[in-house]
Amino acid sequence: MGLNNNVAEPLDRLSRLLEADMAAVTALIRERMVSRHAPRIPEVTAHLVEAGGKRLRPLLTVAAARLCGYEGVKHHLLAATVEFIHTATLLHDDVVDESRQRRGRPTANLLWDNKSSVLVGDYLFARSFQLMTDTENLPVMRILSDAAATIAEGEVLQLTAAQDLRTDESIYLQVVRGKTAALFSAATEVGGVISDATDEQVKALYDYGDALGIAFQIVDDVLDYGGATDTIGKNVGDDFRERKLTLPVIKAVAVADTDERAFWQRTVERGDQQDGDLDRALAILARHGAIDAARADAVAWAGRAKAALAPLPEHPIRELLAEMADFVVARVA
Repeated sequence: MGLNNNVAEPLDRLSRLLEADMAAVTALIRERMVSRHAPRIPEVTAHLVEAGGKRLRPLLTVAAARLCGYEGVKHHLLAATVEFIHTATLLHDDVVDESRQRRGRPTANLLWDNKSSVLVGDYLFARSFQLMTDTENLPVMRILSDAAATIAEGEVLQLTAAQDLRTDESIYLQVVRGKTAALFSAATEVGGVISDATDEQVKALYDYGDALGIAFQIVDDVLDYGGATDTIGKNVGDDFRERKLTLPVIKAVAVADTDERAFWQRTVERGDQQDGDLDRALAILARHGAIDAARADAVAWAGRAKAALAPLPEHPIRELLAEMADFVVARVA
């Protein structure tokens, strides 16, 4: 999901502060996304990599390393690894979700086909493992490979939970930790590990990334029921049309009366959607304050992210990471 440029000030300032590092990461990404034998690979990859995204996750890796005093260049390899894993998951997600738009542009599976998206995603996963092994650091390889497995596990869990009204907030959190927060926490954690930070500092970076990723996903789920299309990079109500049980709906289902539950069973579980159903869904969410409650959860997770930074050195990067947590939830303020 894209970030709104209008409220990206802390992200922009962090990008400027780490401009040289991010330029090196971008050069590495462009170098490693090529293929001598399959020109479709760089075509499809470039469609996403060059789409104007903020590269938040690799930026977090670079920021974590610099915050912990790292002076080498292996954090560039790790940041590129994180971006390749992220891009691979986007390619696969768009096929699974049958999406037609991402970051305000047609998806790769729409421009090419599902086969190309899946296979190029596989290629990028393989490239990510090549990049991480270049660090010759077993702990970071374990963290990133575990994250890749956790992401896939979270996506599979979502397949079974997304259209089941028995899905509660604990299962939702498990899905979010898998499909979104796992890469955020890995991105920040490996920045500390490559820097030989203390165990306490590495744990702090993990906790920050975990909480930030959860807040980020909750915000995306809230925006789907009320964000502007140019802000969220997709159409409002896509999650409803795709029958995804996200946090606002889960909260509404938990307090639904008989008629409302029948509505959710028809539209989400059975997929029998009619004209006017999105408007009714929005009315039900508003009646129960479900969107406001989900927004409050996102703010609470952003608070946890900021609190997690306490053991880390005082540094302008630490202040910007704290502001980043506020920025993420400012999108639904």
